[in-house]
Amino acid sequence: QVQLVESGGRLVQTGGSLRLSCAASGRTFSGYAMGWFRQAPGKEREFVGAISRSRDNTVYGDSVKGRFTISRDNAENTVYLQMDSLKPEDTAVYYCAARLTSRTNWVPAAARDFYSWGQGTQVTVSS
Repeated sequence: QVQLVESGGRLVQTGGSLRLSCAASGRTFSGYAMGWFRQAPGKEREFVGAISRSRDNTVYGDSVKGRFTISRDNAENTVYLQMDSLKPEDTAVYYCAARLTSRTNWVPAAARDFYSWGQGTQVTVSS
């Protein structure tokens, strides 16, 4: 099973940018579709976005479309979440998730589709 470690979360001002990283170890990273979720206090876990094994396909949640970008570096076993034009409502713990799949272009978009999770990294956007 793959192990996931997120990093890069911190306090940032409204309108600022931040890049989160998720380092994977333990199995062949290129065999996994990868995703990002977030959870704010008192709220349910929310889908942020995901990327296929092939890197050719991405899907984003409605609240982040046009502001966030997911990418992956299979040579570095890392997936990234570039977050721009940050808003206070983006404040949450951000989680990286992985799903081993044989489908090269599949982009899972639900929490139930992912079997491995990181511990999360806190992002706080000040107003």
